[in-house]
Amino acid sequence: MKELPIIQKTYDLIQWYVPILNRLPKTHKFTLGDRIISNLYDILEMLIRARYAHEKLKILEEINTQLDILRYQTRLLLDFQLISVDRYQYISQLLQDIGNNLGGWIKQQKNETPRPSLSPNHKL
Repeated sequence: MKELPIIQKTYDLIQWYVPILNRLPKTHKFTLGDRIISNLYDILEMLIRARYAHEKLKILEEINTQLDILRYQTRLLLDFQLISVDRYQYISQLLQDIGNNLGGWIKQQKNETPRPSLSPNHKL
């Protein structure tokens, strides 16, 4: 089975980002760093669950929230001067790409969600 692009992009982000987070100073590694790593793994897990779920929309919307949290956590790394501007921009672009894929998936699911049909005798 071919991997969904959003899952592959998230996997690649984890592979690139976690080693950087593991090198944070101890004062941040075991707080912000661990939170970011957990969030990354949670997002990957939820994407895989959504792939196989019958009702995907709720999971996808939760991922969207988690992705937004991840954006703020990453911005904190920049504000605390724990990552360079170049790395921040790279991470931000990866998160933007994942967010765009996620937004498209959410839109597709909303369009596929059956709407209640009106009976012929129903008055508007």
